[in-house]
Amino acid sequence: MRSKQLVDSPSDAPWITRLVVVPGVDGAVGIAGFHGAPDDAGMVEVGYRIAPEYRRRGYARRALETLLSVASTSAEVQIVRATISPENHPSRSLVEDYGFKEVGEQWDEEDGLETIFEVAARGR
Repeated sequence: MRSKQLVDSPSDAPWITRLVVVPGVDGAVGIAGFHGAPDDAGMVEVGYRIAPEYRRRGYARRALETLLSVASTSAEVQIVRATISPENHPSRSLVEDYGFKEVGEQWDEEDGLETIFEVAARGR
């Protein structure tokens, strides 16, 4: 999906998915990034996924912190969004720890029902 996105929107390249690497671990433990460049309203959506065997070690937290730092230093970004399955309690708890507030719901063709969370890019 992201490969096609790069072909269609090359300007998204600096924003999209990156590998989550940890010193001392061979290979990536997951992926994290934005779904694309900021939209016209200055919103970016974060996404992260840690491989099951590496979960509950703080890697998603560190990935989210990195993404929030990137967003906060970009003058283009005003709002950071995360969309999370209602059943994904660890991820919901994580974003709430960083000040994200529930602002609605959406239906995603790939992931089903998602809760939308948002936080200001600066001044959390």
